[in-house]
Amino acid sequence: MDVSNHWTMPRALWTAWVWAVIILSTEGASDQASSLSCDPTGVCDGHSRSLNSIPSGLTAGVKSLDLSNNEITYVGNRDLQRCVNLKTLRLGANEIHTVEEDSFFHLRNLEYLDLSYNRLSNLSSSLFRSLYVLKFLNLLGNLYKTLGETSLFSHLPNLRTLKVGNSNSFTEIHEKDFTGLTFLEELEISAQNLQIYVPKSLKSIQNISHLILHLKQPVLLVDILVDIQLKTLEAGGNNFICSCDFLSFTQGQQALGRVLVDWPDDYHCDSPSHVRGQRVQDARLSLSECHRAAVVSAACCALFLLLLLTGVLCHRFHGLWYMKMMWAWLQAKRKPRKAPRRDICYDAFVSYSERDSYWVENLMVQELEQFNPPFKLCLHKRDFIPGKWIIDNIIDSIEKSHKTIFVLSENFVKSEWCKYELDFSHFRLFDENNDAAILILLEPIDKKAIPQRFCKLRKIMNTKTYLEWPVDETQQEGFWLNLRAAIRS
Repeated sequence: MDVSNHWTMPRALWTAWVWAVIILSTEGASDQASSLSCDPTGVCDGHSRSLNSIPSGLTAGVKSLDLSNNEITYVGNRDLQRCVNLKTLRLGANEIHTVEEDSFFHLRNLEYLDLSYNRLSNLSSSLFRSLYVLKFLNLLGNLYKTLGETSLFSHLPNLRTLKVGNSNSFTEIHEKDFTGLTFLEELEISAQNLQIYVPKSLKSIQNISHLILHLKQPVLLVDILVDIQLKTLEAGGNNFICSCDFLSFTQGQQALGRVLVDWPDDYHCDSPSHVRGQRVQDARLSLSECHRAAVVSAACCALFLLLLLTGVLCHRFHGLWYMKMMWAWLQAKRKPRKAPRRDICYDAFVSYSERDSYWVENLMVQELEQFNPPFKLCLHKRDFIPGKWIIDNIIDSIEKSHKTIFVLSENFVKSEWCKYELDFSHFRLFDENNDAAILILLEPIDKKAIPQRFCKLRKIMNTKTYLEWPVDETQQEGFWLNLRAAIRS
């Protein structure tokens, strides 16, 4: 019994572990299968699903498989072996660096293959040896430098569209590279760093109708155009994407007439739309199209300089002040343009600095408010409404006063609130063109000390007699007499 129990327990545990592995494997397979969305016609969508491998469980019922924009790094020779009816395979925008030699061997019905923008650095013709019916092949954006040591496309007699190259490492095109592509109709080559083009490399292509070249060295274009000239004549027209670089090159090449048949009459622009139908030799693009970056940079610099100049002018001529005061004045203009006579509550609003309050409150108030008949003055310290915005208090007080008295001194010029009172009174003088301001010079003050932006006020001081507070007591009675007369006027 003891021996039997000793062997029975491990065996049971072993059996349980095996079943657990099988169950987990099955669940993993079902999780991968669930990452695909397949319809009854065999179209399976698995793009942008964060897949790191080709899902298992694919069957002969799959006719279209989209696995683009994932994180797949490897394609094995068994991943697609059951997909014998597959016609479209999209593997673009992954991280594929290796495709095993027989990975596509069973895809004899494949017509569309996209391997663009992966990390393939070596290409072998054996990859495509069974794809006899393939019509579309996209190899753009991979890391290869050449199209292989042997003819890469020799097993693809029915290929109609081919896209090859990359923007960095693809530097050479040799005569063998396009051998076998007799019936190719559309060719796109991305070779911004192309350094070597062996003449006649495209000579075998006879039916091409759409050629897209991404080149930084247009001088190589002559050799390419020479290779395809027989085809383009048979196609009945030569239509080109007339980019700035292309036009710049063709318009500077006198040799084109010697290497191209019927140049320039049979060579026309197909795009951009505004030059469509024009001869390549006659087409011209605007400066903004050919030097877009420079134009945008110049526009941005001009805008920056304009803003800088506007800021300097605003600072120099007090533009911000004018905008701020205009806004406040427009708010005040919602009220009646001129207060009715019955709304005039004060004979004068007195604008003065707090540091001059002793003279105002103990001398001027006494002389005017205790005179017979008395004058009613508006002083901010006692007559402003508590809790009301001070700007509104200033505007209301000026509008409800028959006159505005400015007690000018060095203290007044430095006072922030006196500046606001002077501001709004300045607008009132300008708006109503009246004679409501009375200026009192409490002490000698340089006219230049008054801000230049108060042009109306400075003009009044230059054209109108103002009252000066006399130091001599014998002359002070005459001062008060003149002030009362000015308020009554």
